[in-house]
Amino acid sequence: MFFRVPTLVQLVFNRRVWKGVDKNTVYLTFDDGPDPETTPWVLSLLKKESVKATFFCIGKNIEENPMIFKQIIAQGHAIGNHTYRHEKGSNTKTEDYLKSIKKTDRLYPAGLFRPPYGRVNLKQVDAILSLGKKVIMWTWNSQDYKKEIAPDTIVKNAQKIKGRDILLFHNSAKSKLNMQESLPGVIEIVKQKELNFSIL
Repeated sequence: MFFRVPTLVQLVFNRRVWKGVDKNTVYLTFDDGPDPETTPWVLSLLKKESVKATFFCIGKNIEENPMIFKQIIAQGHAIGNHTYRHEKGSNTKTEDYLKSIKKTDRLYPAGLFRPPYGRVNLKQVDAILSLGKKVIMWTWNSQDYKKEIAPDTIVKNAQKIKGRDILLFHNSAKSKLNMQESLPGVIEIVKQKELNFSIL
């Protein structure tokens, strides 16, 4: 189990964005929303803490939760494309993968893209970059979707967060408990480190 992505992995897959640009800043990101069970709670916490984040949204969820999606934008957060149905790139033909991305773009054209599961092949990366998008990964993964990981373990591992890190959380029903019980502590630790939060 590791929370930080090894440097070697970042070097090998160097056409993907693993880190932000500002050494005094971290970049909080959420995958899989908008979700009626978790996203309103996240937005409330971020507003209370004066934190801006980047939400990588699934097209189908945007269609099903339009008012929550509008609220994300209204609060000044950034939006990224996360495919239409959370397709895994390694199991999907490139043509179909691109159709999914473009279908989501028609709902909201975003310059940022994050592959579900982090799984995307070289041909797909070529195609995504040709659309003018940045492929955004992460350097620190909360692993909030794993039921075997306790929230206090996630918070403890937040001590490893450094400037330029892209932090990965999920606003989904599957991750609800771990995310809600760990996110406030992680935000607190980042602020204690005197690091800023920003959108990508």
